[in-house]
Amino acid sequence: MSEPPVVDTVIEGAGYTVGSLDALGEGYGFRKIRRALGVEAFGVNAIVLPPRYQAGAHFHDEQEELYFVHAGLVELEFGDGTVQRLAPGGLARVAATTIRRLRNVAHEDAVVLVVGGKGGYVGRDAHLPEGEQRAGGPID
Repeated sequence: MSEPPVVDTVIEGAGYTVGSLDALGEGYGFRKIRRALGVEAFGVNAIVLPPRYQAGAHFHDEQEELYFVHAGLVELEFGDGTVQRLAPGGLARVAATTIRRLRNVAHEDAVVLVVGGKGGYVGRDAHLPEGEQRAGGPID
């Protein structure tokens, strides 16, 4: 059995959509993931920041945000003057009304995934489909 190709475009299926950041745009700035993949339950974008670039400060009325650093070295500066530095794999949750500013402090591009939402946690509502005996395991 041959391996499927790596996804490099946006593909819609029955109840799912897959894609890649490269398929959502070029250059620096926002990649509108929510719109492109049809996400309805929360906001989600990626930001590609050029080296040594500082974004504008902002806050929200209602939307809490989660930042995930995929690539690069970024700092988040908060309204109280605190600065936190995040490397790939770094995470930050920011309350809606907290002022925040993102900056790429490295000499290479940074990629940050930003998820935003309001309304609370749904809880664990996963189920195994009929005939599935366990939730996962090694690939043969």
